[in-house]
Amino acid sequence: MCGIVGLYLKNDKFENSLGELFEPMLISMTDRGPDSAGFAIYGDEVGEGWVKLTLRHPDEDYRWEELSDNLSASLGCEIKWMQNANVVVLKINTNESSARRALAELDSDVLILSAGSSIEILKEVGLPENIASKFNLSGMKGSHIIGHTRMATESAVTMEGSHPFSTGSDLCLVHNGSLSNHNRLRDTLKREGITFETENDSEVAAGYLTWRLNQGDSLKVALENALKDLDGFFTFTIGTKDGFAVMRDPIACKPAVLAETDDYVAMASEYQALVSLPGIENAKVWEPEPATFYVWERK
Repeated sequence: MCGIVGLYLKNDKFENSLGELFEPMLISMTDRGPDSAGFAIYGDEVGEGWVKLTLRHPDEDYRWEELSDNLSASLGCEIKWMQNANVVVLKINTNESSARRALAELDSDVLILSAGSSIEILKEVGLPENIASKFNLSGMKGSHIIGHTRMATESAVTMEGSHPFSTGSDLCLVHNGSLSNHNRLRDTLKREGITFETENDSEVAAGYLTWRLNQGDSLKVALENALKDLDGFFTFTIGTKDGFAVMRDPIACKPAVLAETDDYVAMASEYQALVSLPGIENAKVWEPEPATFYVWERK
């Protein structure tokens, strides 16, 4: 099953209420995915020369302030941090590769959920309503957000196996469906330097897009190549720093609906997730075509 929802603001009219608008969308997908849920929100962008990391540790009482101090001393740079439940967002005045190396040396058990200049990923095992409450989703601000509710049919119910998956700077992906060639593709991507945290096929799809973008593809070209190289059935929603994209496989057996107004673009696995949005009664609503990608970007 699984449920996907996404909301992209075409202007800043609703940025202060992005989480409030998105929360009922995510919760409405509970029947499609009661095992775990998560979302990637874009906003609060750091400046040039900084990187933003979303971190999690297995210890619920982990001493994040101590890690931040040690990391600052190790890197010799300024760090700002904010904790949200058992997750912390670090803003570090250095590059991503240096931050990753220093973190691995200080504590290899720290899991990096996302990295970039804008993205924050928050996800957990449990009902979507509980996860939204845990991370105060309704109070979040930003320019766009994508989310996922998971029904685990092929793997264990774990936080690591929940969506979204991020394998590159400010890039994330949520997926409804199943890939048939993910094991072979995972081995190929590892040889190309892409790293994976789980055995989930959705993480392979995210890794594939990261690899194509690293090769110089635009998001449009990367998605064109994905249609040729990914076998199986899928509906993808992809988040980037500048926007988001939606794509279905050539069979398009997984449901999806899009809605667009002058203020936003919204995506969901079912129309019921869109009914609470302002102005939805006047929106252009349609089902995305098979083997077709739809991209909205600020630039």
